[in-house]
Amino acid sequence: MKNEYKYFAFISYNSADDKWAKWLQRQLENYNLPTIIKNEKGEVIKSYDKKPKKFKVFRYVSDLNAKTLNEGLSAELDNSQNLIVICSPRSAKSEWVGKEIQHFIDTDRKRKIVPFIVDGTSYSNDENECLNKVLRDNFEEGDILGVNINESGDTSKLFSKRKAVAKTVALLLETPDAYSFLWNRYRHRLYRNLVLWAIGILLVLATLFYVWRVNLPVDVSMHLNEASVHNEQLPPLKDAVVAMTLDNETKTDTIHTMDEAVLFTNIPHRFLNKEVRIQVECQDFQPVDTTIALTKESVVDIRRNPAVYGEIHFRLWNPNTEQAISNSKLEIEGHETLSDKDGLVQLTLPLDQQRPAYKVVASGPLETDSIYMPCGEDDVLLAK
Repeated sequence: MKNEYKYFAFISYNSADDKWAKWLQRQLENYNLPTIIKNEKGEVIKSYDKKPKKFKVFRYVSDLNAKTLNEGLSAELDNSQNLIVICSPRSAKSEWVGKEIQHFIDTDRKRKIVPFIVDGTSYSNDENECLNKVLRDNFEEGDILGVNINESGDTSKLFSKRKAVAKTVALLLETPDAYSFLWNRYRHRLYRNLVLWAIGILLVLATLFYVWRVNLPVDVSMHLNEASVHNEQLPPLKDAVVAMTLDNETKTDTIHTMDEAVLFTNIPHRFLNKEVRIQVECQDFQPVDTTIALTKESVVDIRRNPAVYGEIHFRLWNPNTEQAISNSKLEIEGHETLSDKDGLVQLTLPLDQQRPAYKVVASGPLETDSIYMPCGEDDVLLAK
């Protein structure tokens, strides 16, 4: 590029072809030139000491701003090294396109004009004519090098358009023999971008699938497992209230027997295998407040409270004398004990020996020979 030019190229077009002008401007300004350019034989025909600057391309609709059309176009045409003409039956009839072409010819830059055919046929001299009259009058048929996006030989519109860009770059650099080199390089970059684009799409889809899976509701069944020694003589589990806390929401349900399970529905999938808070309240069993790794079939350990049926407390009382019976020997379920000075009897039995009621044998006769659990210090066993 020559330093005296502000723009590498000026795009001349009819407003009906604005989408083509915008597209071509974007493609050229984003084009990455190599530091070495070769011809079809592999010979270096152009090289740069450092990475070439990006093309700067003028398109009057977006770039002219406040200048008047005549003054602005004249100045920007003079500041442009090349002229790209978007050729179509619309631009072929455009007076302004003709003036811009004529300005380049009048300033001795005739060979700096590159037709870019997007529609129609050149030198057809009918309604399908795509070359402006100024071009036809100044160039004989076959005497002008240009680009036609419909003559690439590709069925893929994506490739045909990109080939046209590579050929345009080759003509703008005045290295038409470098077209194959530029196109092959451009194609490899295109393939790489397509692969990256496909990988990006797959990653987005995978992310969306993951988010969908994470938020997909599931049903979770919660079982209770008796982790303490099982004693068939004691009453079974009844009406255990199970609460599960997920973030700031707590779900609660009741398990009526140990063989049942509570079902929590519509649990977000993201909570699976995560720690959640579980609370269990049940008569005769110790309360549970713990965290577990949530699964579709979760199990929570519960343990009997050994004090409910194992802590025996009662007072031995003589109703005739209205006094407590102290230092009296008793036997409860085979365990010997002694009432204290106040007539209190205290005994702790291991879980596997516990019962809902215990037979009491005393040294003297008793009105009632059984103590029913749970009991406490206010319970009284009367002697006869």
